[in-house]
Amino acid sequence: MFAARATSLVKLVGLCLMAGVLVAALLFPVIGGMGLASNRAADTVDKTSGELTNAELPLVTTVLDMNGQPIAYLYDQYRIPVASKDISDTMKAAIIAIEDKRFFLHKGVDWQGIARAAAKAGVDGGASQGASTLTQQYVKNYLAFVVGKGEDEAYEKATEATLGRKISEARIATQLEQKMTKDEILTAYLNLVPFGNGTYGVGAAARAYFDTTPDKLTVPQAAMLAGLVNEPSRLNPGADPEPAIKRRNTVIDKMRENGAFGSDDKVAKEKADEYKATDIGVVADLRLLPNGCVGAGDGPIYGFFCRYLIDYLERSGLPFEELRRGGYTVHTTMDPVATRATKEAAESQVPKTAPGIANAMAVVQPGQDKHRVRALAANRDFGNNADAGQSAFSIPAEVTKFGAGSIYKVFTAASALERNVTGIDRPIEVPNTYTSKVYKNGSQPYTVKNAGTYKDRMSLTEALATSPNTGFIILEEKTGLDNVVDMAYRLGLRDSMQGVNEAGDPLKQDGSNGPSQGDSYKRNNSGSFTLGAGPTSVLELANVSATLVSGGKWCPPTPVEKIVDRDGQDVALKEAPCDQAVAPEIANAMVTAMSQDVKGVGTAAGAARDWDRPMLGKTGTTENHWSVAFMGATMQFAGAVMTFTDGVRPQVICNGTPPRLCGNNDAGGVFGGQVAAPTWFRAMRVIHGTSPVQPLPAVEARYR
Repeated sequence: MFAARATSLVKLVGLCLMAGVLVAALLFPVIGGMGLASNRAADTVDKTSGELTNAELPLVTTVLDMNGQPIAYLYDQYRIPVASKDISDTMKAAIIAIEDKRFFLHKGVDWQGIARAAAKAGVDGGASQGASTLTQQYVKNYLAFVVGKGEDEAYEKATEATLGRKISEARIATQLEQKMTKDEILTAYLNLVPFGNGTYGVGAAARAYFDTTPDKLTVPQAAMLAGLVNEPSRLNPGADPEPAIKRRNTVIDKMRENGAFGSDDKVAKEKADEYKATDIGVVADLRLLPNGCVGAGDGPIYGFFCRYLIDYLERSGLPFEELRRGGYTVHTTMDPVATRATKEAAESQVPKTAPGIANAMAVVQPGQDKHRVRALAANRDFGNNADAGQSAFSIPAEVTKFGAGSIYKVFTAASALERNVTGIDRPIEVPNTYTSKVYKNGSQPYTVKNAGTYKDRMSLTEALATSPNTGFIILEEKTGLDNVVDMAYRLGLRDSMQGVNEAGDPLKQDGSNGPSQGDSYKRNNSGSFTLGAGPTSVLELANVSATLVSGGKWCPPTPVEKIVDRDGQDVALKEAPCDQAVAPEIANAMVTAMSQDVKGVGTAAGAARDWDRPMLGKTGTTENHWSVAFMGATMQFAGAVMTFTDGVRPQVICNGTPPRLCGNNDAGGVFGGQVAAPTWFRAMRVIHGTSPVQPLPAVEARYR
């Protein structure tokens, strides 16, 4: 008994001392001997109170498709800000009753409340009742959840039981009361504080727990929400309603004591009892907003685009952390029809659960000012469960560790045209076997042979359609390897050439894992470049074909139409400008030169049955059959597909229905015309729909 009384006495003295020190600190901010430190503290107080007057709270960023429909939400704190007029008086009365019943009587610090807490401590050792006003709680929560971003260390600092923190909090609170009305403080508080289950502010809480808006909250609903503020991490009405009901009923009793139900005690008690007898009323499934690329919108389908969007915005000057707090509206280029068509086409060729085989496609709309990314999809779903056929990497957009095969012959052909080595109708040499006079295979001569029987000479157009290896090695010699590598970069393989090393790993800023893939080919004088064995991005392949049908104009494959901030103002991004990668005449010549791959003996002719639109196309198959690809475009849409082994141990992909891994025996290895090209045509038939057929551009005589 004596020990308990002694403890209570210590608390009583402590509270009295705290009250005295608080008064002194409020009246005399510069204390003798500590003037400089106090001035600095005063500056901090002034700055914080200024921020709190018009606090910019973390808000949800909404990502929209090209039609303005939401496809994803990105946030750190789920919050729906509301104005005072949109918050019911019932909600305001509930929070005041339980947290600060003298809210309208004090000036930021409740001296009577502190005295009452001191008296309480003297009686039974309690030390918290009435010690913190709503205004002070607003300050504390702002420092914890806005300045401190809700991190554990910041929360502990904002709530630490020290006299210094209390003094600072009290001084800020008194300043706020001079700058803001009571209703403004109350509204700001209700928009700021956490209500559990990741919700912040009464707008999100009303939606999550009751699927309603703050202006429609009933007394039991408002009381439950007000009760959550005290212990949002412990009270979870969605999972365990009993503690939440008990707390709600306590709030209702406090509301009655505070006169919320009228001055007639009997009537007020009857109303309170009626409110307390109601069920918890929380919706069966909390209306929580999906967060991030996995769970938002049609996550399994739209997730790859969402992931690319975030990466693109970070590179363009809008960090992910800012996206999660800034309340932006991102209008994207994503076409949901094209995305679904691409997804269905990819899965039609390779099921999502096919072990070790990914089938990814990207669609880009060409243009002179922008190359808009319309679809990024794969047979895989976007997610973290690999056993269910999911991938958390944006496999249609990132540089894969696998090659696009003979598609790289396009860069050799374009470089040869630019340097006037040949024209699209002029014959080139196509021996069955060729030993290079320029390139080496280590210390041995570099010898290549064709995978099939070809004429000794054929036009560049026919060579692009039928894809003999030897003819392009000879062209690469005549054109110069460095020029061919540079052409790949110029036409669109920018990350593939300069962003990764030869293993496909992203280059570190210090260059310690370099050189880049492009530089590595140049340094090693690797003639195999034109055979396309190196790491390649599916999206960049699609953008290569977009560059060609855009008259040689390269633009970054952008997922963004525009971004507006929380105030509706446009946000500028640091996007790479478009540039003229090659002369329009060369691009037009290449488009025509690549138009025969889908006809006659072209490698994609089988997949192009019933296709009746003029287009460019090129298949690719790597020598080890670990990956195959198809790149194609009309004047309206460009796209690329890569099918590659994505398991722990790469293996040969063998043809079948569906394709399968078959160890390291390439006898039955699949080709680009068998899986990748059919995926492209199935998707593009839907994407083009009934749009008008557009002819390919004319070719100048000098490039014939």
